[in-house]
Amino acid sequence: MKNGHDSVTVVAGGAGFIGSHLCQALLDKGQQVLCIDNLQTCRPVNLKQLKGQPGFSFIRADIVDPLPLSVYEYAGRITRIYNLACAASPPQYQADPEHTMLTNVMGADRLLRLAEETGARFLLSSTSEVYGDPEAHPQHEDYRGWVNCTGPRACYDEGKRAAEAMAFDFARMGRAEVRVARLFNTYGPQMHPDDGRVVSNLVCQALSGSDITIYGDGSQTRSFCYISDMVEGLIRLMERDDMPHSPVNLGNPDEYTISELLEQVIALTGSNAPVIHKPLPVDDPRRRRPDIGRAKALLDWAPQVPLKEGLAATCRWFAKELGVDRRSRALHEADRPIATVALG
Repeated sequence: MKNGHDSVTVVAGGAGFIGSHLCQALLDKGQQVLCIDNLQTCRPVNLKQLKGQPGFSFIRADIVDPLPLSVYEYAGRITRIYNLACAASPPQYQADPEHTMLTNVMGADRLLRLAEETGARFLLSSTSEVYGDPEAHPQHEDYRGWVNCTGPRACYDEGKRAAEAMAFDFARMGRAEVRVARLFNTYGPQMHPDDGRVVSNLVCQALSGSDITIYGDGSQTRSFCYISDMVEGLIRLMERDDMPHSPVNLGNPDEYTISELLEQVIALTGSNAPVIHKPLPVDDPRRRRPDIGRAKALLDWAPQVPLKEGLAATCRWFAKELGVDRRSRALHEADRPIATVALG
């Protein structure tokens, strides 16, 4: 499949947290990027930073609806389609569960048909939530999950599972060339302060001096992948030829309890805010850690940014975003950019 200078890469959800970083990485590689987003959950500044850059175009649209005709003006040039469109944090996707389900299912259908019509390669950003509250640990792609199909998180979990099924059906029928990435917890600059994810919650609460909220006793575990590592994994997955019809986990295999994460946040911010405990949300996973053996074998990919380094960069960014200064030595040591691995 050719991906020449005049070709266009579509990024649905390109104004969101991961999407905006992906758009920037593609632009930095000299690619033409068409961002499609309904702006439901994005930070407006994410889009503002992209607009005006050479090669960047934006269409405001909701992929639940038929794609606007303006998208098809690019049809002869579209060679890549990344589908990152959907609210990803529980408070956001539970706020309108019907729309969440339709975004995952109808949106995948719209973009897969666009891939079929244009001959473009399609990548679905799925999620570790397809594993539910897993009984297998760490989670390997062959594990089929333990999901509550009627619970409050089902609109997202089952929506992503259905989108995966549709993508692989298109692949088996020869209608589109697809890749499916199962994304684990990702963090970094440009997160929305109010998105309800654990890293942004703890960092913003610590920086602002408000009560720091821990759900449950803090013993539940997560793995945290820095945004530059995730974007690299997505691009490598898209550009890998001869992919098997199977999903690929993308995430950091280092596992931390929420209490351990909080300790690092407090050390970085110097916060002395009180910590309060609240009940665990319904169906909140007890353990979450990716097996990335498939990504290593197929993509020669593994995360490079350790949590301490990525968390420091994230805290510094949030401190500037919120206009606060905790005067923490750890937080304000040299604000050097995190090194990333260049992609060919």
